[in-house]
Amino acid sequence: MVKKGKFIFVIGAVISVMILGYMSVSYADKKPTVVVVLKVADSEYWKIMKTGIEKGFEDFGINGKIMEPSDATPKKQMELLSKIYKEKPDVIITAPYSSSVGPTLETLTDIPILLIDTDLTIKNKTAYIGTDNDDLGQKAGAFLASQLQPGDKVAIIGGDISFSVFKERIDGATIALQNAGIEVAYTKTGVSDDPKAIKKVVSRVLRDHPDINGVVTSHDTIALPVIKEFEKQGLLIPVIGPDGLTEMLKLIADETLPGTIAQNPYDMGYLSIETAMKVIQGDNVEPFVDSGVDIIIKENAQQRLNFYEKLVK
Repeated sequence: MVKKGKFIFVIGAVISVMILGYMSVSYADKKPTVVVVLKVADSEYWKIMKTGIEKGFEDFGINGKIMEPSDATPKKQMELLSKIYKEKPDVIITAPYSSSVGPTLETLTDIPILLIDTDLTIKNKTAYIGTDNDDLGQKAGAFLASQLQPGDKVAIIGGDISFSVFKERIDGATIALQNAGIEVAYTKTGVSDDPKAIKKVVSRVLRDHPDINGVVTSHDTIALPVIKEFEKQGLLIPVIGPDGLTEMLKLIADETLPGTIAQNPYDMGYLSIETAMKVIQGDNVEPFVDSGVDIIIKENAQQRLNFYEKLVK
């Protein structure tokens, strides 16, 4: 016969084991949470990156979400980041709109912060996942130079250089071109993506430098209107835009352009989630995770085009 006191002890032990078992299952089943805050949602580049992020969520078993500010402004992004911080995800990944977002990021002190696409010098950054944009610019300049002869003239057309991404690319391209003996005859920065504004810049280039032999731009949404303006003038001038978007890939595949330098937004997105998982698991991560750049020419343009078209269809 079991005495009353011993019976209560046995029942209590069984209940404790059941509770501990339930808790261990619950914690084992609990997925880590990662929130990704991008700049904008509707461009091809960011759509490609989002597919890489979503694949990362799936492969690493992460409860993740991707968000964008209601307006593509630093203020709205800062407001969104502050709101997400209160939800206490395990990791926050963001592509900062500009350096003005830095002070807000530095207030998010007890959650790992990963930067993607755009790097900032902030004290609480765990890692930057993306492109070495100075290296990309140098490769873009060197590739264009390989299509030309020493002494040829080129133009550099870039966006707002308060964005470090654009400044680094332009600086890198300028160095590489000059080292190759190419004359940078015209440089214009602060150019918007508006085709009308780009048309004015191209008109000025052709007016002041009718012997121009090539153009490097800071990104494809400037490069593509530049190409179209040259086509209207009946000119086949090589133009490098370093994003490798599908429209550029088509121009290379049909040999309208000799080639370009391309970032890897899909890989960038996937690597950001892989890095987040390492942080969650307590593994060491490198402060810079390079998503790489590729030289795209006719021989490999179609393969990448096919891949991207599946992602953005």
